[in-house]
Amino acid sequence: MAKKHTARCACGAVAFEFDTDPTFVAVCHCLDCKKASGGEAATWFGVPTSDFTLTGGEGKIKAVTYIADSGNKLDRNFCTECGARLFTSNLESFPGLTFVQLGSLEKPAGIEPKLEMFVKRRLPWAKPLDVPQFQGMPS
Repeated sequence: MAKKHTARCACGAVAFEFDTDPTFVAVCHCLDCKKASGGEAATWFGVPTSDFTLTGGEGKIKAVTYIADSGNKLDRNFCTECGARLFTSNLESFPGLTFVQLGSLEKPAGIEPKLEMFVKRRLPWAKPLDVPQFQGMPS
């Protein structure tokens, strides 16, 4: 039986699903997220890795290990066909969670940011959302 939330890359080669309704949905303005997303910020959320199921394209995922500004390792997972960034796994600082890029969801409506973080890096033209604002990582 399909799970509640489904996601895929731009070309459809990689697909995954999960049931967890995201509660920690962040718009992150840190330099790592800007560089990885190619935009002013990235919007992502964590789901328990135990709930995260790859449903297609296992051989089409490229995991790139990266060391964040915090010094912790993580794996950014991309589709080898279209290059879409889909999720981040194996985060040393958040064991047991997989972080999903909001843009990979088939139906992202209803999943709204709960906070903005690293707003000290937000560009002047990007207007704050009406959610809690954090200069760095929330504690």
